[in-house]
Amino acid sequence: MSAIGRVQRIAAYNVCIDAAGRLLLCRLSAVTEAAGAWTLPGGGVEFGEHPEAAALRELEEETGLIGTIEALLAVDSVHRPVRLGEDATDYHSIRILYRTTIVGGDLRPEIAGSTDRAAWHTRVELETVPLVATSELGIRLAYGSAS
Repeated sequence: MSAIGRVQRIAAYNVCIDAAGRLLLCRLSAVTEAAGAWTLPGGGVEFGEHPEAAALRELEEETGLIGTIEALLAVDSVHRPVRLGEDATDYHSIRILYRTTIVGGDLRPEIAGSTDRAAWHTRVELETVPLVATSELGIRLAYGSAS
């Protein structure tokens, strides 16, 4: 039996609502475990990087949009059970979510990254697209309910 690895990931995400009340989401690409599901724009905080800077960097990388942080909405911790097998991993994720206002840029997809599409979604559309837990948390924070 192989040793169980421990992974801790700190990530920062943006909860962006436009004037029409739509939420900005990114679709996960084939290089991820949840390809086709939608998540908030954001991602891993690099060593030495401030989480706010990471959130804004990831926003621009994944969507082409430029934002400004308005408020810290939540710090969430998820500990996923150990996955057994050859690559057994004990996984802990710390997710930092910010309310972010879009101030510039042009919406476009990320090229060759962890996401392959960015789009604004109405509350009705959010009920019909596959979502990861991070986007479900963002929806609760943005609208006060699960959808």
